[in-house]
Amino acid sequence: MKPARSLAALAMGSLLVLPLSIATSAPVAAAPHRGVVGEQPVQWTPHVLDGSVKDILRIGDTVVVAGEFERVSDSDGGRTHHRRNLFAFRHGTGEILSRFRPSVDGTVTSLAQGPDGSVIIGGHFRRLDGQDRRGVARIDVATGRTVHGFDASVDNGGVYRLASDGTDVYLGGNFPGVNGERRTGLARIDAVTGTVDPDFAPTIAEQRRGNLRVHELALSPDGSRLVINGTFTKVDGQDRYQIAMVDTSTGSLAPWSTSAYEEPCDYSAMHTYMRQMSFSPDGSYFAVVTAGGPQVKPGLCKSTARFENTDTPDSEPTWTNLTGGDSLYSVEVTTDAVYVGGHQRWMDNEGGALNPGPGSVAREGIAAVHPTTGRALEWNPGRARGHGVEALHATSDGLYVGSDTERLADAYHARLGMFPLS
Repeated sequence: MKPARSLAALAMGSLLVLPLSIATSAPVAAAPHRGVVGEQPVQWTPHVLDGSVKDILRIGDTVVVAGEFERVSDSDGGRTHHRRNLFAFRHGTGEILSRFRPSVDGTVTSLAQGPDGSVIIGGHFRRLDGQDRRGVARIDVATGRTVHGFDASVDNGGVYRLASDGTDVYLGGNFPGVNGERRTGLARIDAVTGTVDPDFAPTIAEQRRGNLRVHELALSPDGSRLVINGTFTKVDGQDRYQIAMVDTSTGSLAPWSTSAYEEPCDYSAMHTYMRQMSFSPDGSYFAVVTAGGPQVKPGLCKSTARFENTDTPDSEPTWTNLTGGDSLYSVEVTTDAVYVGGHQRWMDNEGGALNPGPGSVAREGIAAVHPTTGRALEWNPGRARGHGVEALHATSDGLYVGSDTERLADAYHARLGMFPLS
């Protein structure tokens, strides 16, 4: 997910290259890309020279990159720019935008499409351009300036993931409240003003380990369903072990549930092994990826799984694909592929235990899975594994990848690259 993207965000992210002025206009609907991207990345993406990339979002012809870093360079390496945790460049040329240089004092973990050509950022920061903006802020993409009138702020802690339908923004994190109103780890705010929605207040409770938090969000394309995951084991008093679905129209818990993630397959320092989720473009299903501890244990840690978007309690995954011992962090679903990223060595490795088991295929750090069968596709560009890919973002003409390493498809692409459609 990669973080979940709203329909509006997907639409804006998938436009063809347009003049910069178009980037500030209202979103226009466009279909996600079909087919599978090629194995050779484009040469025009900038390089992130330190730290790691956490999220990527394309808005018109502007691409916003978030994470934990200090320096970026032009694609040819000729000039280095100081950009702390956030920068933007032009899709198609890689030109780093000089006007977009907000000063963020902490990690930016997530991006969401805002109204009127803005981007909403979430993360573990307290100040933006010298102003108090804890955990969430809205920035004009064209100018790089903070949008005044958007006054949301988490009361403590931070934001792990955002999701937006263009009107409302969902926040998931480890905060106790937003704007002084009690909201433990999950809230919905107005995309224009940042005002907390009083009618949306699902309650997460009884963390399995560590602090209570929502770690990831995924919003269905029509905005009607929000899937959340994290350290909780109950939502609105009902059993929901690490994952739950919320009906956004009522703000109440949806009937869908699963016990697939009840196995304690991580280690004590890991509060949750749940990682990103992503809905299919038609909203009929969503995919979930997971991390895990150093040992191979029962359950669905270190896996990709597909679940149908239904009201079925005790749902089983339609299919699963295990790495056999390596964590996955990001997922992006398109019409013809479920792209996953992490620091995996193999896919189709249900019989492996830190080794390539029967039927496994080598997939170094990035892979694509067939949406129907759940088996790995032939796509196999490879990358330096490192910690792993935490950002995947599909557009109409390709797939952006963000990580913490410098080799992508046997070429130098420092922490950022883009695979075009074949």
